[in-house]
Amino acid sequence: MAKNPSDFGKTLLMNQFRQLCKNPPDGFSMGLVDDNIFEWKVMMEGPEDTDYEGGYFPCRLSFTSDYPNSPPTMRFMTRGFWHPNVYADGKVCISILHEAKEDPFNDAEQMSEKWRPILGVESILVSVQSMLSEPNFSSPANIDASVEWQKSPEDYRKRIRALVRRTLEEL
Repeated sequence: MAKNPSDFGKTLLMNQFRQLCKNPPDGFSMGLVDDNIFEWKVMMEGPEDTDYEGGYFPCRLSFTSDYPNSPPTMRFMTRGFWHPNVYADGKVCISILHEAKEDPFNDAEQMSEKWRPILGVESILVSVQSMLSEPNFSSPANIDASVEWQKSPEDYRKRIRALVRRTLEEL
């Protein structure tokens, strides 16, 4: 009898979760939401040498039953998270979280940068952390944050410092 396709994804996620809990990438810790292997809660530390340094940002990684064939979604749970590649609702918009198909509205995004089943959760976490210091301005999810970062960097930094302070108060 053939196994349910979601069984493979579930097993893969359980293995990745165990491995990442034992040996997490720098600046991350994780757990499950209601013991559901398809819903991860992630605490991300703001990376050193960025405006986000010192902050603690709770995130959610949501996997479909089709994982690893489909990418998960990642969302910052911090109210008012501000970044050019993060939507107002906290959803992260970077290539590694996009399905590997042509996007007629974004020809700057290379297929090689998009989701592939060979990639794991650690790749996503490291990419999102890197995104905080190096936004993709060619395809912003938050136009206002993108414009502010580029045209008023000091105002952007002030806003992020306030965000970092708020994350510390909310811990």
